[in-house]
Amino acid sequence: MGNTRMPVGIVGFGVRALLAEELANRADVEIRAICDPSERARARAHEQFPEALVTGDLDELLEAGVEAVFVLSPDDTHADVVCQCLAAGVAVFCEKPIAISIEDADRMLELARATGTRLYLGHNMRHMPVVRLMRDIIQSGRIGEVKAIWCRHFVGHGGDYYFKDWHAERSHVNSLLLQKGAHDIDVIHWLAGGYSQRVSGMGGLTVYGDPSQQGAREGQMMTDWISTDNWPPADQTGINPRADVEDLSMITMQLDNGVLASYQQCHYTPDYWRNYTVIGTEGRLENVGDDSDGVVHVWTRRHPGFARPDEVIEIPEASGSHGGADPLLLDEFLRFVREGGATETSPVAARQAIAVGVLAAASLRSDQGARTIPSLAPELIRYFDDGQPGSHGVVPISVAAMDH
Repeated sequence: MGNTRMPVGIVGFGVRALLAEELANRADVEIRAICDPSERARARAHEQFPEALVTGDLDELLEAGVEAVFVLSPDDTHADVVCQCLAAGVAVFCEKPIAISIEDADRMLELARATGTRLYLGHNMRHMPVVRLMRDIIQSGRIGEVKAIWCRHFVGHGGDYYFKDWHAERSHVNSLLLQKGAHDIDVIHWLAGGYSQRVSGMGGLTVYGDPSQQGAREGQMMTDWISTDNWPPADQTGINPRADVEDLSMITMQLDNGVLASYQQCHYTPDYWRNYTVIGTEGRLENVGDDSDGVVHVWTRRHPGFARPDEVIEIPEASGSHGGADPLLLDEFLRFVREGGATETSPVAARQAIAVGVLAAASLRSDQGARTIPSLAPELIRYFDDGQPGSHGVVPISVAAMDH
């Protein structure tokens, strides 16, 4: 990275601004500008980072001499904000999900390629120790060729995290199969070594749709109301009156390499963790817990019934938010901005993950039938697979000049 601090901007200073805390602790980063339309958010930003320019105008942020921008704003704003930054020739870290429609995701990828401006997606789970451990086991060949992956996501904080603010509205997130599920769908694809071709889903708003639970949360954010005392789920209060996303979803996927996968997401479980089962031709693995207190079980011999695993591997410890993934994510992004090269995360993979979520949501909201994932142009896939070898520091172009 050299001896110079990278000047960066942050768009969106809500809950995900915890990433700003990681940035603030780095000696190689200067938080130069923060943009948010909310007066309260700007007040918090100014209090935490008094030396930074705090504004409600994205143009003003882009004119502050930032080398990269972190887009941490609500999901439905990602596409337009990212495109404006790309068109200005400023490298972008976009929080997942990349967008809430396939069309917007494709527009972002096309503009990144047209401008040569670097685009990076915040799929931090690719850096989580539990995911990397499972992938290492798979790649070692110990369980043979992967044939099936099942993921159960117990979202114990679902009512607090996703049903009391904008996350509960389709207009902002489309479906929690994007905001929450894009992580796991991307991991399924990564572990399987392929992308989904067909997807179907079932689900519904099964608990948090009761009008008696509703209440306004004006001027508040999640940190103001989250508590483990908010239990049981049916007794939660302050649910967004406009909540119309599903709190229970189940989807099935057929991948392009023959792997079959399923993903289940429930937002009112008493526990909060992800359980993956990966079945191969010579064994299977399953994580029990998903942080450093957990383990991955591996079975590689035949047993007459339930059996203790043949191998128990502890999940490595790591420091930093999101199980130690965020510091590694930032390391990779900052290196990528200045040096380019391959990255563990992928804009193509991010697009493929939300395509599954979008079409699974369409399926579960209608006939529960299978939907086909639209393919990306081969030249786009090659561009991102090659590490985005476009020019760096391009001449800014007008977003209006691009075909939306």
